[in-house]
Amino acid sequence: MKGRPLGKRMLRTLASLATPETIFRWYRDLVARKYDGSRNRSAPGRPPTPDEIEKCLLAIARENPSWGYTRLRGALANLGHQLARNTIARILAANGIEPAPLRGRTMPWNTFLKAHLGAVAAADFFSVEFLTRGGVVRYLVMFMIDLKTRRVHLAGISNNIDAAFMAQVARNLAAFPEDFLAGIRKLIVDRDPLYTAQFERILREAGVELLRLPPRSPNLNAFAERFVRSIKSECLRKVIPIGETHLRAIVREYLEHYHHERNHQGLQNVIPFPRGQPYGANGRVRRRERLGGILNFYRRDAA
Repeated sequence: MKGRPLGKRMLRTLASLATPETIFRWYRDLVARKYDGSRNRSAPGRPPTPDEIEKCLLAIARENPSWGYTRLRGALANLGHQLARNTIARILAANGIEPAPLRGRTMPWNTFLKAHLGAVAAADFFSVEFLTRGGVVRYLVMFMIDLKTRRVHLAGISNNIDAAFMAQVARNLAAFPEDFLAGIRKLIVDRDPLYTAQFERILREAGVELLRLPPRSPNLNAFAERFVRSIKSECLRKVIPIGETHLRAIVREYLEHYHHERNHQGLQNVIPFPRGQPYGANGRVRRRERLGGILNFYRRDAA
């Protein structure tokens, strides 16, 4: 700064540590920093929408697929939030949510399930390997689960599940609806070819419609997937079945425990179908064990 009155020619003769151009550049930078007011200026444009309001908007839009921008704006106003229609449109687009005319044509899967609880069940298979005289054999276990009550029905166990087997399962379900199908109107299944046209026709005649899941979507059959995880982790991985009869006994014993003795976190951590009198508060604690203590249940005697 003090070198500016000297000029470039004089500075070239006096300066040895830096060129005159460098000194002038330092001087310009010093002046620019002194009068730089960018730190005191707010960000250009409108202020960003607070995260709380944006999350609220997204939740309302997903829960009400037929609501347009104006109605969403009104719902937010009811909660004390003011957003312009263009802001709402921008936020929804940024989060992959289509406008109401397109969004309203489809119903979220969770909404469908909640609206039809008590009338929807799911079917699935899981495999079990066990020892025979000829070596290790793989069997498939077919089951169905009521999504509302978590009641599980053992539909069949076989090492040769084919179209004839599936047709017989459907006939058994239709002939004895009190065993499981009473009140069920929708049955969720994956895209396994074992769910044949004949299987579907027999159930349709019994008043049950098959709902086939999209490819590679196990999360949409979460209730059935969770049951498979439970029976394997709590039971089947701790015992080696010896023959089909033994396997059937193991599965049935687990179902007794699952229905009448096991607390279900998805049902407010209660037992879905408890047996006997209400538990005592001061009685003796008793243990009910199944499969040699692999499955246990504790309760007090009534006082």
